[in-house]
Amino acid sequence: METTDSGSSTADYRSHERLSRESREFGGVKVGSTFFGWVVAMGMSVLLTALLTAFGAGVGFATKTNLGSAAENMARNPDTAAWISAAALVLVLLIAYFCGGYVAGRMARFHGGRQGVAVWVWAIVAAIVVAALTMVPDINFDAWRQLNGSPLVPQQWNMGLLGWIVLVIALVIPLVAAVLGGHAGMRYHRRIDRSI
Repeated sequence: METTDSGSSTADYRSHERLSRESREFGGVKVGSTFFGWVVAMGMSVLLTALLTAFGAGVGFATKTNLGSAAENMARNPDTAAWISAAALVLVLLIAYFCGGYVAGRMARFHGGRQGVAVWVWAIVAAIVVAALTMVPDINFDAWRQLNGSPLVPQQWNMGLLGWIVLVIALVIPLVAAVLGGHAGMRYHRRIDRSI
């Protein structure tokens, strides 16, 4: 049975109206979805950091480079080491927060960009809470050492220009990646809606 253009446009209009109604009714930021998106982002950042560390150790082992000579090379070329670390940080943050935004957007179904922003907000809130815990007197809690797998929290605050650039990158890259991931997760549901 062939569908006429008017029949197809009427069906598209009804589908669009139904989707708009569902978005108004069930849309908005979903706290649970964004929390689990943040958990995925943190887990991925720890996993990717561990993989990069293992890769670096493997390269050192394959080239017969010991820790002493690697430390000497880094001391002779601190700018090169800093830029390599910054590039690794960008890669880890991009992948981790894209995955976190994707999970939030896929779970929430609507407003993927908002879900991605909320994943990023969870990360900021967690970093603020951890920083506040380190400032409370009578608490012997070295948060920077405990969170050595989290690339979002810098280990020292007295940073030069490159440190401030890395800090800005560590704030902006996760936001952009989480929003893109949220849209990608939501797009899955739009494909299903078009097929109905």
